[in-house]
Amino acid sequence: MESFRSLTVTQRDQVLVEQQVFDIFKTFYNLPPSSQSFMLELQRENHVEYLTKGLTGLGPSFCVLDANRPWICYWILHSIALLDEFVDPELEDNTIDFLSRCQGPNGGYAGGPGQMPHLATTYAAVNSLVTLGGDKALSSINREKLYMFLRQMKDASGGFRMHDGGEIDVRACYTAISVASLLNILDDELVQNVGNYILSCQTYEGGISGEPGSEAHGGYTFCGLATMILINEVDRLDLSSLTDWVVFRQGVEGGFQGRTNKLVDGCYSFWQGGIFALLKRLNSTKGVKPIPLGDGEGSGEESPQTTASSDAAGEEGLNEDLSLGGSHSEIGDQHNTSSQVNVIDIDHNHSKGHANVEPLFNSLALQQYILLCSQELNGGLRDKPGKSRDHYHTCYCLSGLSVCQRSWLEDEDSPPLPRAVLGPYSNLLEPIHPLYNVVLDRYWGAHEFFTKS
Repeated sequence: MESFRSLTVTQRDQVLVEQQVFDIFKTFYNLPPSSQSFMLELQRENHVEYLTKGLTGLGPSFCVLDANRPWICYWILHSIALLDEFVDPELEDNTIDFLSRCQGPNGGYAGGPGQMPHLATTYAAVNSLVTLGGDKALSSINREKLYMFLRQMKDASGGFRMHDGGEIDVRACYTAISVASLLNILDDELVQNVGNYILSCQTYEGGISGEPGSEAHGGYTFCGLATMILINEVDRLDLSSLTDWVVFRQGVEGGFQGRTNKLVDGCYSFWQGGIFALLKRLNSTKGVKPIPLGDGEGSGEESPQTTASSDAAGEEGLNEDLSLGGSHSEIGDQHNTSSQVNVIDIDHNHSKGHANVEPLFNSLALQQYILLCSQELNGGLRDKPGKSRDHYHTCYCLSGLSVCQRSWLEDEDSPPLPRAVLGPYSNLLEPIHPLYNVVLDRYWGAHEFFTKS
């Protein structure tokens, strides 16, 4: 007891969390096999019920999230899509109508009707509408005005502001570039100097901070890496040190922490786990300078990724450059795509031929943490034992679980082997596009819509 009191607050908190987690694991391993199987089962029906109820109405305690309502839509809709379920048509129409009322008269989406447009809620609203899919949802987005909003948020530093007069950080860069890429409106004006800004945020540890001089953080590292891929400047990062940093964020509990010497948190199952999904597809998991995932022109050889997209495309023409929207839109001049990272090489259906390497994190340990420590059996997922379920952690725990289940795949056109999925195979979730964190088939629907419109 005396030695416990001599610990720092951080150390005491870590000991207490480890005890809670290990008590759960000890209980689990002492159970008969039938009970173990139940505890490892993803409670799909209960999760869907919890999520759908949240989309139809929330209690008065949620008033503190009034400026985050598109985020609540995204967390819930994306979670439902990961579980391969759909909302009913009336609820879908109500959601589209609500998000349309969040759309500012000069572009962008606010946290609620009549509020100030904000890049974070713009990202959440666009991802929500992409997840709903279909002409009604996708055509409700005013791309011309949204493009102008993104231009207005662009700062001379190369970064973006979250809102008019707001902070400049890596999260703003990611949300702006991600939205522009999804909507096929990304051009040189938006991309200019973004890479310089993100590069200035990579820390001595290897991770990426929210702004220059701050501490490396899992969420910002994902945002920075994904942005650098989308603008085709990922080779400017020190990917070797970034990989080292993220590898050591997985703790003894099996889950990930967001920063050095911080506690495990279920949401980092995606923020950190998603980084591995991107690194795997960049062929950089052993510190090798990544091969551009585009057409490989000028190399004199076909890169594995080039062959991959060619093989996967077959007669369907998927070998075209789809990196930042493909065909030219009428909104501004498109970003130069002559050597772009090809987004079809970053997804899950068209990435054959990647390096045959084991994942650099313990996938089964992370799945065990999510299922035993983050899952609430009556629906919803949480940060850690002792915390309450919420829609945010439900979204990112499930996203991380989807990444885990596919972390061993060599041929990603094939479903994961049963041994890669902890618990019953019915736990298998829908694949995501790791750059945007939307379910893969919803991405393809949006891609087709916005390249034709």
